[in-house]
Amino acid sequence: MHAASLHRQRGVAVIIALLLTTLAITIVASLFWQQQVQVRSIENQRLQLQKQWILRGALDWASLILREDAKYSNVDTLDEPWAVPLAETRLGQYVENASPDGDAADATLSGGISDAQARYNLTNLCANGTVNPAEVAAFERLLSNAHLDTALAQATADVMAAAQKKPAATTENPVSQSGPLPMNLVQVDDLLAVPGFTPQILARLKNFVIFLPRATPVNVNTAPAEVLAARIDGLALADATTLAASRDAASFRHIADFTERLADKSLSVSNLEASVTTNYFLVNGKVRMSRAELEVQALIERNGANTKLVWIREY
Repeated sequence: MHAASLHRQRGVAVIIALLLTTLAITIVASLFWQQQVQVRSIENQRLQLQKQWILRGALDWASLILREDAKYSNVDTLDEPWAVPLAETRLGQYVENASPDGDAADATLSGGISDAQARYNLTNLCANGTVNPAEVAAFERLLSNAHLDTALAQATADVMAAAQKKPAATTENPVSQSGPLPMNLVQVDDLLAVPGFTPQILARLKNFVIFLPRATPVNVNTAPAEVLAARIDGLALADATTLAASRDAASFRHIADFTERLADKSLSVSNLEASVTTNYFLVNGKVRMSRAELEVQALIERNGANTKLVWIREY
């Protein structure tokens, strides 16, 4: 009996030792895993900050290019330095003493500057809750050129007017309304809040429209034919295509130059509709670093030799 009891105790001791060993291994493995997760999280945060700083530097460089352009030219065209895109460039070759194994050696940057006023500015549709019928007609022409439902122009203007007319809520006078409040449209993706818009329609229209902080004319030196034909009432799309092609030989130096090249001499163009200069530019940038990637778009306003970052969005 004594030997059997001792044998059972030894068996229990072995099982307990195995359980304790398993528990210890599990705890150690869990600690190593948590440490690995924390290390990876810290690395990701560091990479994210590095990417953001690189893109911030790229935005500063873009602003410098635009300021320098304003010093030497009062006309904005597609053959100027700001319009040249930056191909994917490895940053390590510009960093002195960069380690081949470091992040700088692995980082690449690409992007470019585009004319925001080459697109139709949807802000023109409505100001202070009042719809501009001439601008609605211009947007209708653009939708027609893109083979889309022209009724979307009035629907967009109505949503903008309703949003601009809604009373502002305050602590003393909170807004009470039975239905949902209309949405302010501030970026192109917000058009999905307009009845009739779909992601497919938005994808076809996205490169032709934009929301800018204030009403602006279209730059005839950079706008595509679809936007030119929409902006100038009576200008046929075929004639707009011919005008856009003529810019390759000689850009428009002023609005009178533009009107002189119009096939229909009876058409009139005002400075509120068209211009040869630009105040708003889009800057697109993409940085790749190690296993991470960050893409941003920013809107820069230029007034004379001064620039200001209006907004920046990450994708």
